[in-house]
Amino acid sequence: MKRVVVAMAAIAALAAAVVLWRRWKWSDEKDLAGEVEKDGATENLCLLEFEKKPQKSFRRVLADNSYKAFKHLKREEDSREISSERHAFEYEITLLLEQGPELPKFFCRDICPDLSVPYVWVSTKDQLESLAKILQNEHVFAVDTEQHSLRSYLGFTALMQISTQEQDFLLDTIALHDVMSTLQPVFSSRTICKVFHGSDNDILWLQRDFHIYVVNLFDTAKACLVLSKPKKSLAYLLENYCGVYTDKALQLEDWRTRPLSPEMMQYARADAHYLLYIAACLVSELEKKSEGVQADLVREAAYRSNAACLQLYSKETEPSGMDSTAVSLYSRYSDIHRHDLKKDHEEIELIRRLCVWRDLMARIHDESTRYVLSDQAIFYLGINAPQTEDQVYDLIIRADSDVIFPNSPSHVVKSHVEELSILIQGLQQNPEDIFRRILQIHLEPSNHCPISLYNYALLSKLEASTALFQKRKGLNRVSLTGPKASRALFVQKFSCKAPVYHNCRIYASDGRLLCYSDQRKIEWYLRRGLAKIVEEDPLAVMLLFEPKGRPEDEDNVFYVQSKKNMCVGCGEKSHYLRYRIIPSCYRVHFPEHLKSHRSHDIVLLCVDCHEVAHSATERYKKQVAMEFKVPLFVKKIVGSGEKMVPSESIGEEEVGVSPLQLRTAAMALLRHGRVMPPDRREELLMTVKSYFGGREISEQDLERVLFVGMSARERRRLEKKRGLPLRPMEAANSSEEERTGDRDGEEDENNRSAISAGSAGHSIATCNKISKKLSLLGHGVHGKQVVEHLLKEYGDDGVLQFCQRWRQVFVEAIQPRFLPSGWDIMHRGRREFGEFSVYSSSGKNAEQSSQ
Repeated sequence: MKRVVVAMAAIAALAAAVVLWRRWKWSDEKDLAGEVEKDGATENLCLLEFEKKPQKSFRRVLADNSYKAFKHLKREEDSREISSERHAFEYEITLLLEQGPELPKFFCRDICPDLSVPYVWVSTKDQLESLAKILQNEHVFAVDTEQHSLRSYLGFTALMQISTQEQDFLLDTIALHDVMSTLQPVFSSRTICKVFHGSDNDILWLQRDFHIYVVNLFDTAKACLVLSKPKKSLAYLLENYCGVYTDKALQLEDWRTRPLSPEMMQYARADAHYLLYIAACLVSELEKKSEGVQADLVREAAYRSNAACLQLYSKETEPSGMDSTAVSLYSRYSDIHRHDLKKDHEEIELIRRLCVWRDLMARIHDESTRYVLSDQAIFYLGINAPQTEDQVYDLIIRADSDVIFPNSPSHVVKSHVEELSILIQGLQQNPEDIFRRILQIHLEPSNHCPISLYNYALLSKLEASTALFQKRKGLNRVSLTGPKASRALFVQKFSCKAPVYHNCRIYASDGRLLCYSDQRKIEWYLRRGLAKIVEEDPLAVMLLFEPKGRPEDEDNVFYVQSKKNMCVGCGEKSHYLRYRIIPSCYRVHFPEHLKSHRSHDIVLLCVDCHEVAHSATERYKKQVAMEFKVPLFVKKIVGSGEKMVPSESIGEEEVGVSPLQLRTAAMALLRHGRVMPPDRREELLMTVKSYFGGREISEQDLERVLFVGMSARERRRLEKKRGLPLRPMEAANSSEEERTGDRDGEEDENNRSAISAGSAGHSIATCNKISKKLSLLGHGVHGKQVVEHLLKEYGDDGVLQFCQRWRQVFVEAIQPRFLPSGWDIMHRGRREFGEFSVYSSSGKNAEQSSQ
């Protein structure tokens, strides 16, 4: 206990020291800015001017921070107009996919090469041209890149490693940025094979920065997939084939550093140096395995590799509204900080404006949004609305000291804290007017943030920029009719309002990647002291305990692949919805150890693909209902006054009424019974009476049956929507049900519904015995019976095969082209739970005690 107290005191002291140091540093920088202003150097000084950012030296930037579409390479011999939708080397790649490449012998020696071979540091144009000539005479070479994203809005390639069978080359892509296209003919050559590991991102980054397009690729990660390797990481391949152990923490280093440290140099060389030997080993294994299965697995690996080459880099071409981002951020951090989540419109509006300001400043200064201002800092500013610059600064320090956020506040905030204060204080003003003034400041001659290749198009097109700052109310302003309008309204209302995949990373204590995750899960670990931050942008943590299992234990790399926020069917990026491949009516009844890996079977679909998939799902549900002889809907529900009895005791099929018919009749009588034609009123009364065994009914009975067969959640929703509160007796029963769950006893036998499932002969004794979460108005009862049957007859394997059937239905309906790597119809998903898992008993207790 004493150690815990001492540790907590030490952490508090450290946090206090950080706050004091940051305040001192802020004061010092303000004094520095003031001194320069006194010298008359400039009226407004941006502290970022003191930094020599590498990208300031670039004279050719293909992807700037504006909303202009990225212009892909147009080949001189091609008279067609190349758009952002067309690949300049589509013809060559298609030929490779159809005919298959001739793979060279990757390495001529049988033993693994060591790092004793010489390497060349390439940093001049002459050296680059010499390298291009060397590579033109090679049949194969290996490639890897190192990226930097924290201090750049879109990121840039900071280093490239190329290895031939004789030499290693380290290319300073910062110094060579403007002439790297010299290597374009080599990379697009069909006769030269390029070996990568995990090439998906590298392919896009090379297009983005240098107009380099990869043709004829062999990806060792995709070869691992074909071979069903237990692990697919490069670290695993280096250990397994070469006996080389690398420190993956070095991947998080600042690769802009010059000169590189010896450790970084060694790490960078190793990533490409051994790839040719590893590729040779994998091809040999593919050939041997092909003999046993009578399939050309080498060609399959090459096909998957070259299919990735058809990817095209793209960036946002229009401003995206920040409303949904603000709501998401507000909700997330309200939960973390126990803030009273009451949907305060002023707080959300301020958070939205801060998100807009952050995005604008990040684009102007070519910084990542996370570097400019953290999400947590935005939340603190939004709920407190500071009125002075010092208060703004102190709140940011408080917010970021919780996670020891580096370099906080950022130089952007320090330089523009006055604008930030005006933005917060002007909550009642038109945001477009405020942002126009902020933009105009940057266009004046005395502008303290100079125009650059990155922000010129953004700032010179003032009208395009200000579209970002308008609070879009979307389609609610006008009355729309027709299919197209309905579709647009559906997209606006139901599509995801923020990126679904945050692609945060979780590492094991030995530095190996465990999975990609969303930010909420990362924060769960951090709040409990189970992880530490190893990178801020994108967020990555390292666990401080040994997890129960690893991705390789499941023979699947799905969870260690980054995911793209786009429709997996057609690639639509402007809107998408989550789609559950395994219908919830079944999955909710799976055992925990089979449904905890639910992310594998939740994909993103656009509205059109979602409609196709949903239709296929509903058709297949009918097949399942016929196969298992379990109807999709509860057909009859009967009662006898205050006590409900099982339908089989009634013994007459015509007795009873469907739940939906019962509720519809009761609602109509309550609302319009007094003015309804007598014949129609009597018809509806007979429907309700059939539920009560034919006895006379009162208005109280009508209100009660509104909730018959509904889950607790549906009851609450109906109360809120219709303004029809439960009668005291029903409210008490509902509350008791939610507190105690399902109980076996005399009291629970009261007020239960008995259900007849119709011709199939499947009946369920009572509503409450099914589950307090189930509704009789949907497919919940059907799903429960199907899963119970599978578990009883076939156990876990029956459920797993059932899931595989649904995945097959999805694939046949959508023909998805953009599924994440590692997604597999045969995925099993069984897992065990470690000590800190929310599914284990200890994890649940910890979760409850923290709330």
